[in-house]
This record gives sequence, structure tokens and C-alpha cells, in this order.
Amino acid sequence: MKNFLEYLSAIWPFTPLFLFILAVSFRLMDNSAYLFLKKEILINSSNVSRKILKDQIRNAEDPHFIRQLKRALLFRNLQQSFLIMAVCSLLFISAFYFLS
Repeated sequence: MKNFLEYLSAIWPFTPLFLFILAVSFRLMDNSAYLFLKKEILINSSNVSRKILKDQIRNAEDPHFIRQLKRALLFRNLQQSFLIMAVCSLLFISAFYFLS
């Protein structure tokens, strides 16, 4: 058990970095801007908001396009979740480091 705790103490400081890398990976998989441009829907920036994605999911008629938008929305939600977890774990790690 002691070896396992030593192993965790060696890996624990890298948790925020790992979560951030996961968040960036999900952001790279989110291709919502490409989907809109492929359907000839003009957008202002490459960062399409969740509101626009949800509106297009409700209003679109093509089931394949809806499935792709839902996947893009899932990747966007996962990206934001992992980013929030990375920030929270960074705060927890820094507090643990300075308090111990």
C-alpha cells in the first residue's frame, strides 16, 4: 500500500496537465465550423457556440448532419468539462503542495 501511495504522489502533480491535454484533444476533434461550411452555412468564427449548434440540431432536416452536430456538441461539452477539471485539479494540487 505504501508503494502505491508513493506512486500516486509521483503522478498526482501531472494530473492537471493530463486533463488539459485531453481537453485540447476533444477541442481538436470538434469540427463544427467545418460542418457548417460544408453545408454552406456562414459563420463568423471557427469557435461555434453551443447555442448555434443546438439551434441547428433543432432546425436541420438531414439526419446525417444532425448526427455530426450532436457529436460536435458532445466533443465541445467534453472539452469544457475536462478543462474545468484541469483548473480544479490545478487549484487542489497547488493548495495541497503549499499546505503540506
